[in-house]
Amino acid sequence: MISRRAFALAGTGIVAAVARTPRPAQAADRYDHRIAAAPWWANLRGAPGPATAVWAYDGRVPGPVLRVRQGTPVRIAVENRLDQDTTVHWHGIRLPFAMDGVPGLTQPPIKPGGRFVYEFTPPDAGTFWYHPHANSLQQIGRGLAGALIVDEAEPVDVDRDVLWMLADWRLTKEGQVAPGFGNAMEAAMSGRVGNTVTINGATPADQPVRAGERIRLRLVNAALARIMALRFEGHRPVVVAVDGQPCQPFQPEEHLLLLGPAMRLDVMLDMQGEPGRRYPVIDDFYDGLAYPLTHLAYLRQEPLRRSGSGGVSTLPPNPLPIPDLDAAERHELVLQGGMMGGDALANAGKMQGSGIWAINGVSMHGDGHAGMTPSLVLPRGTSHILALRNETAWWHPMHLHGHSFLLLSRNGSNVPHQQWGDTVLLAPWERVEIAFVADNPGDWMLHCHVTDHQVTGMMTILRVD
Repeated sequence: MISRRAFALAGTGIVAAVARTPRPAQAADRYDHRIAAAPWWANLRGAPGPATAVWAYDGRVPGPVLRVRQGTPVRIAVENRLDQDTTVHWHGIRLPFAMDGVPGLTQPPIKPGGRFVYEFTPPDAGTFWYHPHANSLQQIGRGLAGALIVDEAEPVDVDRDVLWMLADWRLTKEGQVAPGFGNAMEAAMSGRVGNTVTINGATPADQPVRAGERIRLRLVNAALARIMALRFEGHRPVVVAVDGQPCQPFQPEEHLLLLGPAMRLDVMLDMQGEPGRRYPVIDDFYDGLAYPLTHLAYLRQEPLRRSGSGGVSTLPPNPLPIPDLDAAERHELVLQGGMMGGDALANAGKMQGSGIWAINGVSMHGDGHAGMTPSLVLPRGTSHILALRNETAWWHPMHLHGHSFLLLSRNGSNVPHQQWGDTVLLAPWERVEIAFVADNPGDWMLHCHVTDHQVTGMMTILRVD
């Protein structure tokens, strides 16, 4: 069960992630990098716990933080050292269709021992991430994910830039990744929720902070299914970006940051606590299952500054195409299926494709493949308002590839603060309207980022001609 408070917070449209990352020196003309996906070991529970067999990029969980400058051409060579096909999807980046990382649809899968070079120029500054789009349930669930940060042309005025990459693992008592991926009963409900949450690949320890400093905290939810609602006790985080896209700065309702899988939030945190004290960060989404994710531990130093850092400014805007709402064409996509009342699949007899989930009655399985029939064909350059209607008893973070959209309304109420995104979290029975310009040609996936839901049917294609 989910608390009424968490249900109400769906209207705030928020996201999350963590990791401290210095800005590297980089060539002005191009960013070149190479990453390899391979089996590895990680000490997720910390010493003296056993090492966990994982799959990792460059021997790190999460993978290396890729940090580039806005507008800089990127060339990333991906090597596959797994014993199965893989790809990399650059989540949230508005890039060419051929670079989107969907096997069969945008590129041939990267075979074991193979290599693929991704080339794109990120138009938007913000917090993004990368992960496989092949056998994604296992590959993400075993550790393949990393952050991609695109820096603004001019540095943002903060004392520290911190990343929290949040992940959720199901581990056995021996500390190994539990089997059972693709369990049909779980897929029909909330998906594979784990029993261990990590920040930047480790069981969270205290997060050292100094009184008087201002931190830009980048939150990324890289979990397969876990939804989080983070409360920073004694602090008032100000949201400045959703899914990497700047918004009008605002304090979320009840100071809770709501993040579905794949969502990101950038928040400004002014450290106004007392030196030497510890303040908990609570995850309070699931009813009766609140737990302390970590603590903000204040150093016993004099405050960096005695007065506050002043008001929070809006981040520089990204060059997003603005939809013409008056001329926009309207569409509706209905989310269907799953376990209803705990004993039966909703609409099971009405869905094409024998899936657990469906969109407008059609199930598309897996991670993408050639020949997927689009549910909508959108002329290039036109504006569209898309109503997503959740007719299920479960939550769905819906992700659109290749575009960012403006959140217009939830259940008929306007969404404030000019929030853009690429992943929107729908509560049970909720209706959300988003608007975007179909300016990027290709067959773009729209799917639930609860990965069990995606691979069992909640996926479709929007074709931009």
